[in-house]
Amino acid sequence: MLALSRWKVVLVILSVVAGLLFSLPNALPPDVRNQLPGFLPKQTLNLGLDLQGGSYLMLEVDTAALRRERLTNLVEDVRTNLRNEQIAFTDLGVVNNEVMVRITDPGQVQAAARVLRTNVGAPLPNSVSGRDVTVLTAPEQRIRLTFSAEAMQAEAARAVEQSQEIIRRRIDELGTREPSITRQGAERIVVQAPGESDPERLKDIIGQTAKLTFQMVDESANPADVQAGRVPPGSELLPSEDGFAPAYVVRRRSVVTGEMLVDAQPSFDQQTGQPVVTFRFNGQGARRFGDITAQNVGKRFAIVLDKKVISAPVIQGPIPGGNGQITGSFTPESANDLAVLLRAGALPAPLNVLEQRTVGAELGADAVSAGLISAGVAFVLVLAFMVLAYGLLFGGVSIVALLVNGLLIVAAMSMTGAGLTLPGIAGLILTLAVAVDANVLIYERMREEYRSGRSLISSMDAGFSRAMLTIFDANITHLGAAVIMFSLGAGPVKGFAWTLAIGVFTSVFTAVLVTQVLLALWLRIARPKRLPI
Repeated sequence: MLALSRWKVVLVILSVVAGLLFSLPNALPPDVRNQLPGFLPKQTLNLGLDLQGGSYLMLEVDTAALRRERLTNLVEDVRTNLRNEQIAFTDLGVVNNEVMVRITDPGQVQAAARVLRTNVGAPLPNSVSGRDVTVLTAPEQRIRLTFSAEAMQAEAARAVEQSQEIIRRRIDELGTREPSITRQGAERIVVQAPGESDPERLKDIIGQTAKLTFQMVDESANPADVQAGRVPPGSELLPSEDGFAPAYVVRRRSVVTGEMLVDAQPSFDQQTGQPVVTFRFNGQGARRFGDITAQNVGKRFAIVLDKKVISAPVIQGPIPGGNGQITGSFTPESANDLAVLLRAGALPAPLNVLEQRTVGAELGADAVSAGLISAGVAFVLVLAFMVLAYGLLFGGVSIVALLVNGLLIVAAMSMTGAGLTLPGIAGLILTLAVAVDANVLIYERMREEYRSGRSLISSMDAGFSRAMLTIFDANITHLGAAVIMFSLGAGPVKGFAWTLAIGVFTSVFTAVLVTQVLLALWLRIARPKRLPI
């Protein structure tokens, strides 16, 4: 075990050099770091929200609104299918989370039920013929349509996962570095954005559903009926933000949706110089947009964002190619924010803000200072214990291994871009304290073997070989606990677990291999006659 193998020496040297290279950027000012050669690492520790300051939001996905939207879409699907089959109906609407419709002709009830069972709803996963909508006949020539509980649960789970990814894309567009976006419970999402000092803007960007649709304006609507709150079937009255009309009556059925967008960018109108948002559709959206504009020249279509008309231009001619622009009362900042939302995609359901906090940079600096002081005190206490217990030589070797351990932890966290939080500093301190446990086991085993009459070299070799099983057993237990905390925990718990997991690997490496190399060098140079513990 104590043979001074060349590969051990090379491995230790390479590890120390790599640790220095990846840790060095943390000690350099930003301007010096940016001037480093391209082949040198420049990534630094990513301080978490509690150390750097920033914004904290706890959001809840409004699954009830998602269900209401699905029911509204189901109503339109029922209306379209029955009209296509020329089946007369009345009293179509939502009643107690179900869609109800009355078939006028008693002889067409079964035919209507067959049509709806075949065409309405989506196929269930892992099912050949089942659908997520149950169609049942009811008394008085009525048909009931309900979503299955399994389908709605799966839809809610998908909505939370999709919301989490869309939130991440939106925050990344803002340039916030390494945001923490974690799921909490079934319907909640916790967002921590280090360095983002304006939680209101963050909330506006994250919380806006950003559901973009292109809907034809219903020119047949009677203004008197509209003022009385009556709109034609299949249409809806939406408020306007274009500055030309307070509201528009538009067809419920969207001709093109924001899901077909492939790009959106802030720009300026070439004629007026006003801020606009340019957009580009994918192939399907471009074809549909070109067909709709060709068939409705001279008519108005509404660009609707979250149930508000932001523009309602008159179609002057066919618009092929799938490119266009959105005009409105934009500022450069609002045009950029809208482009960010459209590029990131629409949220599947609204988000409700349950809690919001702002952590100031001063508080984060105080936390960093307190953490550094704690780490320094812990290091001094460990140093004092090891030197008093095992002497200047063996205790000093342990301290050198401990310093290399800390260096490798900082390097690993810098290299992986892991976030360092205040609990992470606690994990770092715990790792440093526990790291010397392996040295304690090795040294105590050496003492026992030496007292039993074995030679110096034999005792030291036995100290390493016979303590290894215990060392690995203890560290695997630590690693298992860290994995469990990382997989089941959130926020600060994950920061603690990540630091602890990295520390397990670096501790075993330094406490065993680095210590071996240093003691083997001492044996070769000093050639001692007794064990100086």
